[in-house]
Amino acid sequence: MKQLFYEVNDRCERGDNYTLLSVSEYYGIAPKSEKVEKGQFETRAETLDGYKICRIGDIVMNIMLAWKSSTACSEYDGIISPAYCVYRQKMEINTKYYHYLFRTNLCADLFKRYSTGIIDSRLRLYPDKFLALYSPVPPLLEQNRIVTYLDGKCLYIDAVIEKTKASIEEYKKLKQAVITQVVTRGIRGDRPMKESGIEWIGKIPDDWSVIRKLSYLCDSEISYGIVKLLEPDDVNGVKVLRCSDVFPGYISLENVRTVTREVSDEYQRTILNGGEIVIAVRGSLGGCSVVPDSLKGYNVAREVAVISLKKDNLNRFVMYYLLSDVFNYYRDSHLLGSVYIGLNIELLSACPVVLPSYEEQCEIADYLDIECSKIGELILKKEKFIADLLTYKKSLIYEYVTGKKEVPSA
Repeated sequence: MKQLFYEVNDRCERGDNYTLLSVSEYYGIAPKSEKVEKGQFETRAETLDGYKICRIGDIVMNIMLAWKSSTACSEYDGIISPAYCVYRQKMEINTKYYHYLFRTNLCADLFKRYSTGIIDSRLRLYPDKFLALYSPVPPLLEQNRIVTYLDGKCLYIDAVIEKTKASIEEYKKLKQAVITQVVTRGIRGDRPMKESGIEWIGKIPDDWSVIRKLSYLCDSEISYGIVKLLEPDDVNGVKVLRCSDVFPGYISLENVRTVTREVSDEYQRTILNGGEIVIAVRGSLGGCSVVPDSLKGYNVAREVAVISLKKDNLNRFVMYYLLSDVFNYYRDSHLLGSVYIGLNIELLSACPVVLPSYEEQCEIADYLDIECSKIGELILKKEKFIADLLTYKKSLIYEYVTGKKEVPSA
């Protein structure tokens, strides 16, 4: 590699004169402003002065995530984090070819093998290790042909993926619309309506009640859980649900963390018994689910609130209400915080709820279980299609950058 690249360490004096870039295993390099989500900050750094300058054609590597393919060729002039490495070509090569090569699983495994660190989250691929590695060097003409071919193929695959993602978003909007319509209007057809007295809800069936505060439906105070740091793999600890574990209508246990029993015992109020509603109130907002009985004994982190209802209220109906656009409007209107955006417990407790009879709550919940499951299955199929396309794309790139296949003649 040291015959192909050298490290550059040019620093900017005034960061606000440059475009801040980010490097990702998913999209390569892009302006950070295009990738931040609503409510997130472009950067938490006090200043961008002294950030590293990169030029079009430079290879930028996040040395902490090189083993996860977080390396790419820049198509922008800009600045990147001082923690990243910038490599510039030393001889006449097509750096886009190496962009494709470095993002294969082959190179990810190689980078991991030569990274320094005890655990994955602490691995670093330092410049001396990277520059000492070996690399294939096809003739420049062939590099150019490979890049041109892969650019075309990847552009087509990416377009199909984006179209499929857009379709998924439409299905998600449909699901939201169905939930919102049903939890505020019911499923019993035309019926006498009345004003709810709540502007963003509008009219509701005449025999429904307006509960001024969500807390009036609960048999205990709504509360959030453990504020202490969680351990990743304490097999003897108590499992703790975080906002990243709570999704709309279900809970994922793939990345559950733990705390010691002593710490969990300090938060007895949020130890789960099954049947409660858990809702993300900080971090990844939007997740809300009923807790299955199988999770009895779990606890929750501070970014998750626990709602225990009185027995004459159906947890599934209230869950769907909290997944509706009616609640989303209330939540988004009351978000607090400058660094960590969230909804505090007092405001969650004060959320108004419209409520049909228990019998109709059951009808609505059963209906939404079926309808949301249908839409969810369609979304899963499309997500699998995207996953298959990404696998094919990776395989395609690998075969051509390693010479397993030759670019077809024009």
